[in-house]
Amino acid sequence: QLQLVESGGGLVQPGGSLRLSCAASGFALDRVVIGWFRQAPGKEREGVSCITRSGMSTKTADSVKGRFTISRDNAKNTVYLQMNSLKPEDTAVYTCAADWTSTLCTVILEGRYESWGQGTQVTVSS
Repeated sequence: QLQLVESGGGLVQPGGSLRLSCAASGFALDRVVIGWFRQAPGKEREGVSCITRSGMSTKTADSVKGRFTISRDNAKNTVYLQMNSLKPEDTAVYTCAADWTSTLCTVILEGRYESWGQGTQVTVSS
């Protein structure tokens, strides 16, 4: 069974950090482009970052550039999203997804991703 499972979310104060993990089971993560998305209450889902199969290329949304970093450890079959300098507006459900057909990661388009995790809640509040 193909599955993506996110972890690492939680409550953090503004300015704090969290590292989200996206672990794959049932398939090798180096076969897919992985994207991170987030959705805040009442807002549309937003593409946050993506990383190519090799990890050599990434794309990060302007809203989080310089604060969020995506990486992958194919040996552990896991992709990470390191989030620093968190702001209240980063509060959302964060979900990872797999794009089975693309080789590049130049845009973060929801429609390209076929397999989705269940999401993990990130709340930034004092």
